[in-house]
Amino acid sequence: MLVYLRLLKESFSFAMNALLANKLRTLLSLLGVTIGIFSIIAVLAAVDSLDRKISKDLSSLDKNTIYLMKFSFGPTDIPQWKREQFPNVKYDEYIYMKEAMTNTEQMGYQIFTKRESIKHESKTISDVNIVPVSHEFIDIQGLEFERGRFYNESEANSGAAVIVLGDEVASSLFEGSDPIGKTVRLYGKRFTVIGVLKKKGSGIFDEDDTSAFIPVNFVRQLYGDNNDGLTNVIILKPVSGVDMEAYKGEITQKLRAFRGLKAGEIDNFFINVFSGFTDFIDGIIGQMNVVGWIISGFSLLVGGFGIANIMFVSVKERTNLIGIQKSLGAKNRFILFQFLFEAIILSLIGGIIGLLFVWIIAIVLTKALDFEFVLGFGNILLGTSLAAFIGLLSGILPAISAANLDPVEAIRTGM
Repeated sequence: MLVYLRLLKESFSFAMNALLANKLRTLLSLLGVTIGIFSIIAVLAAVDSLDRKISKDLSSLDKNTIYLMKFSFGPTDIPQWKREQFPNVKYDEYIYMKEAMTNTEQMGYQIFTKRESIKHESKTISDVNIVPVSHEFIDIQGLEFERGRFYNESEANSGAAVIVLGDEVASSLFEGSDPIGKTVRLYGKRFTVIGVLKKKGSGIFDEDDTSAFIPVNFVRQLYGDNNDGLTNVIILKPVSGVDMEAYKGEITQKLRAFRGLKAGEIDNFFINVFSGFTDFIDGIIGQMNVVGWIISGFSLLVGGFGIANIMFVSVKERTNLIGIQKSLGAKNRFILFQFLFEAIILSLIGGIIGLLFVWIIAIVLTKALDFEFVLGFGNILLGTSLAAFIGLLSGILPAISAANLDPVEAIRTGM
């Protein structure tokens, strides 16, 4: 064991001497490994950080939640021209489905509309995400309040001019004062503020802080039910433990019957299960990982050839020393391990530099973008292991050639 520890120490010494004696050559050769490790770990860390952010943003949502609408969350075999002919889901369909569906914990109705400006006295906030929803939305989404409340069924059904503000919207409009009971202007109308949501922070899919919630029937009264510029959706939250395929089958059967679709006609609506959306996102993240590996693979290949070049030059320069070591009784495996360890150490140095760059960039991006860019221990271990593996592959042929040198010829050649 002590022999191999001494061997490792000598290999490290030789590797450092190679770095110091031939700085430019070694630097250029290690550059490939550095860029390769930097590329793959940067991509993996970015994808992991994105995946972690998405998972955190979606953790509060039930993955069995269903969005019944004219659009599909994922790829579909139905051509676009045909999908464009699908009708929006209607409010009367929502009322019918509420009465007809079984095994449903909550069902709500939402209209996706464009962003608007909200005004209070002389203060105006633009680009606010307006969310017209029915009263059940609070239970479906699990909204939490800083103060006030959500609108009730009576207010929702009548389309009352009441509004619930996200934390950021309320703070910008009222600047610390209590907004409950005060009025804001939206769509040219006065709305009474009845609630303010708790601050949630920025999220990829979560805009509650910059949103304002109003009764869906107010928007229906304003724009009507057949406005092509709006997208309607029925949100269904099934009871826990329900057979999802049977539940989706019931939705299909009930809505087809209500719309009078005949046998042989395709469904002119989409049943989007939230878990399907998350699977779609996971698929995209997986593809990003694959692309990262492919791009980084070329840099690692170049880096491997660079390490091999250093090692062949090192073998040539130390031919005389190898001959002396062998004449003094050094085994072939001792010579082999000496050069293998040297190749691995050189490759590890390149890999560590690449990881260091990723770490620095992660810190900078986290502060600059308000996005937590995480370089996890798993990626550090992967980068280190990958660098060591590249060193092993790159050094094996030079190490074998050094181990197989004839001691007499080696000493004569080196003289």
